[in-house]
Amino acid sequence: MTIFLLIAVLIFALTFDYINGFHDCANSIASVVSTKVLSPRQAVLYGATLEATGALLGVNVAKTIGAGIIDSGTITLQVILCALITAVIWNLITWWFGLPSSSSHALIGGLLGSAFVHAGLDTINFKILADKVIIPMFASPLVGFTCGFTVMCLILRLFYRMKPDIINRRFRKVQIVASGLMALSHGLNDAQKTMGVITMALVTGGIIVMPEGEFNIPIYVKLICAFTMALGTMSGGWKIIKTMGSKIIKLKPISGAASDFAASSIVLTASIFGIPLSTTHVVSTSIMGVGTAIKRGSIRTNIIKNIVTAWVLTIPCCVIMSLIIYSVLKHIPH
Repeated sequence: MTIFLLIAVLIFALTFDYINGFHDCANSIASVVSTKVLSPRQAVLYGATLEATGALLGVNVAKTIGAGIIDSGTITLQVILCALITAVIWNLITWWFGLPSSSSHALIGGLLGSAFVHAGLDTINFKILADKVIIPMFASPLVGFTCGFTVMCLILRLFYRMKPDIINRRFRKVQIVASGLMALSHGLNDAQKTMGVITMALVTGGIIVMPEGEFNIPIYVKLICAFTMALGTMSGGWKIIKTMGSKIIKLKPISGAASDFAASSIVLTASIFGIPLSTTHVVSTSIMGVGTAIKRGSIRTNIIKNIVTAWVLTIPCCVIMSLIIYSVLKHIPH
């Protein structure tokens, strides 16, 4: 039965990775698509290539997910499977409604819920949860807004004598670079979450053996996750792209470049320190900060309310959903 559970975990992990790719591709390419700097086809190919590249550049976030938040000694394949099913369902629900919610928090919420039912509170490392999930969850939107606002103010100050049409023409190429950095940083942070989960499953299922105190990601896991997320990005999550690219504020090359540079710098920094950040939170609030710097009151508050609601509900809803799913599947032998 263990081998069937392991296969199910791997299928749902790669499904999550694929859905994460098209669900969160808006983080990378919404700005260049909405400003028509790149065509949708060019944008998804460009974004997918850099997403896959970013996924291969580090492992710190994977270690946090795979061996940091939940005690690896109490983890089971059922716990992992329930977390993945929860994250997939939540991502599909929010994608259907065009809400840029956090895939990271959906997965973490799923892990917390199923692990709690399985082994109680002792299995959760609350210090790592607080330091690398809870505090960044509340801090990242504020940092994203502040950075977006600051970068946009600096650009406006430097180019205040130049006509808006000229600025936007010159920033078209800059925006392509900024969007590429965003795709690279998203791959570096988000694809690693699936790597961590798959490696945890392989260790739990006895397929690979880790020395005590170590958690290393096999190269084949990195390659599979990078390729799967790239495929998801190429499929495009157009509902969320529309929300990110035009419903919060109407982006132009200068504002798109500012928001992407601000957001990518935050996500890259978080990845270095192994923080599984919500790139969606950072990108959305960077766009808000940019919009506020350009013109106060330009942000469409009804859209922001929907996005914030999804942010707030993601972890608790996924914890509850995972509790229910685990209760149904707990009788599967392991």
